[in-house]
Amino acid sequence: MNVTLAVKQYISKMIESSGPGMKVLLMDRETTSIVSVVYTQSEILQKEVYLFERIDSQNRDNMKHLKAICFLRPTKENVEHLIQELRRPKYSVYFIYFSNVISKSEIKALAEADEQEVVAEVQEFYGDFIAVNPHLFSLNLQGVARGRSWESSMLSRCTQGLTSVLLALKKCPMIRYQLSSDMSKRLAESVKQIITKEYELFDFRKTEVPPLLLILDRSDDAITPLLNQWTYQAMVHELLGLNNNRIDLSRVPGINKDLKEVVLSAENDEFYANNLYLNFGEIGTNIKNLMEDFQKKRPKGQQKLESISDMKAFVDNYPQFKKMSGTVSKHVTVVGELSRLVSERQLMEVSEVEQELACQNDHSNAQQSVRRLLQNPRLSELDAVRLVMLYALRYERHSNSILPALMDELSRRGVSERHRRMVKAVVEYGGKRVRGSDLITPTDAVAITKQFFKGLSGVENVYTQHQPLLHDTLDQLIKGRLKDSQFPYLGPSSLRDRPQDIIVFLIGGTMYEEALTVYNLNRSTPGVRIVLGGSSVHNTKRKELRKIANEKHHQPNNPALRIRSSDILNT
Repeated sequence: MNVTLAVKQYISKMIESSGPGMKVLLMDRETTSIVSVVYTQSEILQKEVYLFERIDSQNRDNMKHLKAICFLRPTKENVEHLIQELRRPKYSVYFIYFSNVISKSEIKALAEADEQEVVAEVQEFYGDFIAVNPHLFSLNLQGVARGRSWESSMLSRCTQGLTSVLLALKKCPMIRYQLSSDMSKRLAESVKQIITKEYELFDFRKTEVPPLLLILDRSDDAITPLLNQWTYQAMVHELLGLNNNRIDLSRVPGINKDLKEVVLSAENDEFYANNLYLNFGEIGTNIKNLMEDFQKKRPKGQQKLESISDMKAFVDNYPQFKKMSGTVSKHVTVVGELSRLVSERQLMEVSEVEQELACQNDHSNAQQSVRRLLQNPRLSELDAVRLVMLYALRYERHSNSILPALMDELSRRGVSERHRRMVKAVVEYGGKRVRGSDLITPTDAVAITKQFFKGLSGVENVYTQHQPLLHDTLDQLIKGRLKDSQFPYLGPSSLRDRPQDIIVFLIGGTMYEEALTVYNLNRSTPGVRIVLGGSSVHNTKRKELRKIANEKHHQPNNPALRIRSSDILNT
């Protein structure tokens, strides 16, 4: 099961079906992202697609020498744009592909608009999702919930995205959902309704063990999104932000104009593909080795590369080398900025305390560690709030909780009221009263094995103890021990054998740490194939943290202080 390959094959088939000749690719805002994540512009240019346009653009010229390939979501707006396009066609012929199921009435409306008979083909190609990695997809949706209920329209969009993934992978699954989440049950029922309604589409060859769709709710594990990340892809998203494989580096001090926006794609960047899931120390070492390989080819002027700053200086001092190794200069820049942020925000020290809060059961040490960090003037407001949020979740019902004192400390630090209110909101979102699983289990501190990174000078060691709740959930599922009482099947049937093909969907968004868990399980469990998806892929450097306090939530307090706690973890 490979979602990247599935989308690439759909796009290749669209282009090939139009035959030889110059083409324009007409897309909407969402399908533009869907295509750009799996194909570079240069790759598509090689397939005779010379122009990329938006269907909603008002300034397109008539180009009758071009064939139009339309890849659009089947929304009312897009159908209306297409009707207007067909009434006054700008291109010679149209090949129309919808990313999901389109109604017969809309097909009829398009046929009636095609008075000049320029439409050669209309098909459904089910690429209605962002294929982030081969085993990870996202719907790029923000704010899917309003309190504990679905935001209007979001249930429909998640249903469409999820059924599209099933159709792309050719799976008609049995469905399990998280009982503690009404949103999970509603999505499960909605997906099942589509499968029943479109039964002919889901009539795939039966397998000995049916595939399984498992629908989970982010609120069951609100801790994982609050932790700093230390593998390459996860760090980049956490500290710099990955948006459809693009990173905005325009605010990096002294950035070269050619590197203000860079693309990180495992499909087209061998170094990135090889280092995606390696930790920060290993990445630094690998860049150092790659640089030294190039350096050995130079007969003169050799120099030692001991740190990230040495590498940046080396690249800046050799324009010829920089031109020849764009990939290397890109990664040196990215890792250099990550290193700067880690040092500036003292994230190694912060992460150690985060790991202690998430994994250990020593309240005395935990409260001392949090208090000590909150006294540090270099600690950012975001990191300070995040530590208190973790403490509040971890020791929510501890008899000696010092949460009021920590809240007072946030006030003394000058942390804004809206950020302070997020501590209460995260407990309402993912606290013990809400969770269906045992997220926090008492653990003897001595039993925790601390794993150290060792790597490049300037890339300090960190602890990595935490395993997301998803790891335990999938481990139990694979072993046939996942409790039906917590994760019931939709309908009377259930699996008797170990599942082989598993699609997991997290309402409220997933994390790259969870994608790493799935990657490792796929490698270590022969015969089991897992794909992970979510309404979004999170990081904590998100604008929602600033918007949260102004959103509505079902609270009896002053309306000016109401918070939409379900959005704490949305990107």
